Amino acid sequence: MEQRVPRVLLAGTSSGCGKTTVTCAVLQALVNRKLQVGAFKCGPDYIDPMFHSRVIGAKSANLDLFFFGENTLNYLLARNSEGCDISVIEGVMGFYDGMGLTSTTASSYEVAKASRTPVVLVVNAKGASLSVLASIKGFLGFYPDSGIRGVILNQCSPMTYTALAKAITERFEGKVKPLGFLPKMPDCTLESRHLGLVTAAEVGGLKEKLQVMAAQAEKTIDIDALLTLAGNAEPVCCQPVELTRYNTPVRIAVARDKAFCFYYEDSLQALRDMGAELIDFSPLSDQTLPENIHGLYLGGGYPELYAKELSENTAMRQSIRKTLENKLPCIAECGGFMYLTEYIAAYPMVGFLPGTCFDTGKLTRFGYVTLTAKGDNLLCNAGAAIRGHEFHHWDVKPSGDSFTAAKSTGKTWDCVVANDRLYAGYPHFHFYANPAFAKGFYETCLKECEAHV
Repeated sequence: MEQRVPRVLLAGTSSGCGKTTVTCAVLQALVNRKLQVGAFKCGPDYIDPMFHSRVIGAKSANLDLFFFGENTLNYLLARNSEGCDISVIEGVMGFYDGMGLTSTTASSYEVAKASRTPVVLVVNAKGASLSVLASIKGFLGFYPDSGIRGVILNQCSPMTYTALAKAITERFEGKVKPLGFLPKMPDCTLESRHLGLVTAAEVGGLKEKLQVMAAQAEKTIDIDALLTLAGNAEPVCCQPVELTRYNTPVRIAVARDKAFCFYYEDSLQALRDMGAELIDFSPLSDQTLPENIHGLYLGGGYPELYAKELSENTAMRQSIRKTLENKLPCIAECGGFMYLTEYIAAYPMVGFLPGTCFDTGKLTRFGYVTLTAKGDNLLCNAGAAIRGHEFHHWDVKPSGDSFTAAKSTGKTWDCVVANDRLYAGYPHFHFYANPAFAKGFYETCLKECEAHV
């Protein structure tokens, strides 16, 4: 199929150049114009899409060429852009940065090329002047098919921008267009922590900050030119990705609060498309699991920051442990896995799994992995594989041995506690990376449903 999708990819020269700030400012400005806006994030990140969702009031999807083939990526881009006047894709790291230190694999550049999306490069101009043009020239020339059509300068003064915009136009002869700038906005800084930005729910006065950023973008970024660039994007071409649809619905409880907020929205939507009803609950504030459920999904997040509150909610901990002892099907990724262990630091947790979680002080087993099942389990049969990633500072021993994780470097290790009713481990995965895993989970939940009819 072929679908018209007005779109643009906002890429950065590096992490920390301000592309999330620029993206959020642009998104809010577009929303303020009463446009229907779609938002996407390159790579496996959870936190930036939360900021997008707070701006646009709808979900933000991930586009990741390690997880997906090009067709699936374009399908998710087209599907999530339906009815949108424009879709804005935020890049990951530097534009060409991919897996490993010398590869563009799964980079923003590869996403732009696979989806034929025009690119706007965000360049941090703090402490620079003419050198900004050298950076632009390097990015344009590094790969001739870069797709870079525009430039936005971050942390740039009006006087500097006026001079640089004229120089960009003259030096590059219209091949790349200066599309504006954002000045230093210290009152609108988005704070960071060890896994990236502080989550959107934790930023005080976020809506007010976004409106200030949007007002600035309307003044100093050429939003009309961005809309024109997006409107000239080629159609998205793909074949639909078909999921199994079940006649019998199942009810799956999904932990969603400040402690558990890392989910791929398209993964959750896949379960809905298959027939599931998802019921949100809070391990922080609710006393028991929702009634009449056939499955449980404990996503990632920051349980270590809320360990005291989670521990003090004894009723919920007991509810989950009892339910799991009765063999309710359960997926527990990263933070959800930690919650099921005996302790996070000194705080008692659910205690369904052995171990005490501890802070390693650094990223542990960080990066993309391919998970291969060593035996039959909740999600798949022995030998089945799915691509995922790990991104955490905390660890626990034992961390499981039901899957083998393999990096592209050849390094491998055992991970995940899994059986016919459980997947619990540090690796995150996306159902569209292998829809058969969603089918395995759904069908196990279906057995639970049928057992209680």
